Amino acid sequence: MIDTKNIEGIYFIGIGGIGMSALARYFMAGDFAVAGYDRSESSLTLALSEEGCDISYKDDINSLPAILRDPSTKDKTLIIYTPAIPAGNNIISFFRSNGYKMFKRSEILGEISEKTDTLAVSGTHGKTTVSAMLAHLLKQSHVGCSAFLGGISKNYNSNLLLGESRFTVMEADEFDRSFHRLHPFMAVVTSVDADHLEIYGDHPAMIEAYNEFCRKIRKGGNLVVNSKIRDKIAIPDGVAGFTYGLSEDTDFRSLNIKQKGDSYRFDLKTPDKIIEDISFTFPGLINIENATAASAIALLCSVTEQELRKAFISFRGVQRRFDIRINYPGLVYIDDYAHHPEEISACITSVKEYFGGRKITGIFQPHLYSRTRDHAGGFAQILDILDDVILLPVYPAREEPIEGVSSEMIYKMMKLKKKRLLNKEDIPGELDIENLDVLLTIGAGDIDRLVAPIEETLKRRRKQ
Repeated sequence: MIDTKNIEGIYFIGIGGIGMSALARYFMAGDFAVAGYDRSESSLTLALSEEGCDISYKDDINSLPAILRDPSTKDKTLIIYTPAIPAGNNIISFFRSNGYKMFKRSEILGEISEKTDTLAVSGTHGKTTVSAMLAHLLKQSHVGCSAFLGGISKNYNSNLLLGESRFTVMEADEFDRSFHRLHPFMAVVTSVDADHLEIYGDHPAMIEAYNEFCRKIRKGGNLVVNSKIRDKIAIPDGVAGFTYGLSEDTDFRSLNIKQKGDSYRFDLKTPDKIIEDISFTFPGLINIENATAASAIALLCSVTEQELRKAFISFRGVQRRFDIRINYPGLVYIDDYAHHPEEISACITSVKEYFGGRKITGIFQPHLYSRTRDHAGGFAQILDILDDVILLPVYPAREEPIEGVSSEMIYKMMKLKKKRLLNKEDIPGELDIENLDVLLTIGAGDIDRLVAPIEETLKRRRKQ
């Protein structure tokens, strides 16, 4: 167990990550002195700074708070880091060479998950939306929860929710096998598409890692699995298994789905009844599927039918998840975090469903050289269904370049005629508002830095 009784300060290396920033907020709420490093400023780091966190953007030990530069005080400090930080980072090297207590983010979450009844949401896509929905359903009910989210909830303007409930919602991240640190009471598996093969080697090994995660569910707990992957996930002994989805032979199923204006209405079949005529204002059939997963866990946690109905009406979504930034007559701008072909397919399909028949322009930034290499053909195929595509250079994140791998791989595989390769800084000046109808930015890298400039540019030009 990690003992924090005599700890005065906690330092985060990579504090600007969405998961790390939630943990930083958690410890700040516990009255610890919190500081951190990240390589660049972002909306997350700026928000943390405003909340009282000391953040540096220099990989230099002289930028550390004085207490952290003195190894004689190391017993009063915890160092939390993310595997996304390169091993050669000067700050992390200093702490390692001086024997500081260092823990991965996943180890800290693992400790928290053992102390509460954790509701863990896993899957190669859909985790953040399902987690945010589930947290909202619980928060708006008599049950309550705390939550560590992988995105900023628009309902609460935060990725951390705190409460007195026995339940804690967590995203179960498969990168670096982090989810193997968790010990959930209940879990969801949304999808197991091939991803992070640089970690797992091949798809069967990745699926086995998901099954290992499921085996960590406590005896007497529940596992809810997307019906599309029921043949890939085994229900562990001592755990009650359920399926969810839109197909007929599922335990929790959405049916009689109707779109009316900007909202949907649907019925929810559970193992013992049908909850009729739920109103849902969040776009896309994929999100009704996500809502079904969140509903399953919420109902298993004793949220009532009436509480479920009311909470869905007020759910506002997550920043960067089908995030509608502008919705004017004749001009729509949506931003989405999708970075895997299946996620992008779900996003684009939802846009086409919701804004049927309109011209869609997509700006896509591939994330990771390895993912681009492994899925270039898949990216090309799904981007081809758009009307106009702009490709940005690959965002490397934690990776070094791979010879021969670039956005041009995708560009050359695409059959669409209206396609361009541009740099990020060129985008605001390249937007021709006269020819835009629905604009979609897609990617998990620093394409988020474009969102505010694009939104401001479109609104300004719209007024001209």
